[in-house]
Amino acid sequence: MIAIIDYGAGNIFSVKNALDYLGYENKLTDKAEDIERADALILPGVGAFPWAMNMLKLSGLVDTIKSEARFKPFLGICLGMQLLFEKSYEFEECQGLSLINGYVDKISDPGLVIPHMGWNKLEYNHNCPLFDGLSDNEYVYFVHSYKAFLQDKNLCAYSTYGTKVPAVVTDGGYVYGCQFHPEKSGETGLRILKNFAELKS
Repeated sequence: MIAIIDYGAGNIFSVKNALDYLGYENKLTDKAEDIERADALILPGVGAFPWAMNMLKLSGLVDTIKSEARFKPFLGICLGMQLLFEKSYEFEECQGLSLINGYVDKISDPGLVIPHMGWNKLEYNHNCPLFDGLSDNEYVYFVHSYKAFLQDKNLCAYSTYGTKVPAVVTDGGYVYGCQFHPEKSGETGLRILKNFAELKS
């Protein structure tokens, strides 16, 4: 079973609908015991980083998430991906989950329209099991104003939007993150979710 973590700051229903369509057992939950029993975890997210982290803290799930992510597949989506990092500078400096080394800051390159919204090509940087079955010409859907700054070894794929935008990241273990919305990225996104659901801990 895949637990979709419901902490009041996620695009949870679109993710659930995608997993339902793919035929994978899943559950929306805000309970630690469901997260502990799950085979894999998804952390969605929309909104601002400090607010989302505060919601996570209020949920009482931070320690459970950090513990479970050490030994079972874990996927952060959009803001959920950004929460995986050590900190963000969105509005204020705010500590994240520290599951991946790096930080999040605003896309500030001159001349770019922010937020970054639309379809961009995935450019592969390192091999990643989430890419199984994908071609070299895959496009995914982004909606965001902030991006991750991280080490190359943790960058699986990026897209180009005037600047290099990290698109898929990993801690090198069980933790993955997608800056784009796989659940809104057509067949490409569904394939990525399927590949994630098939990961074994």
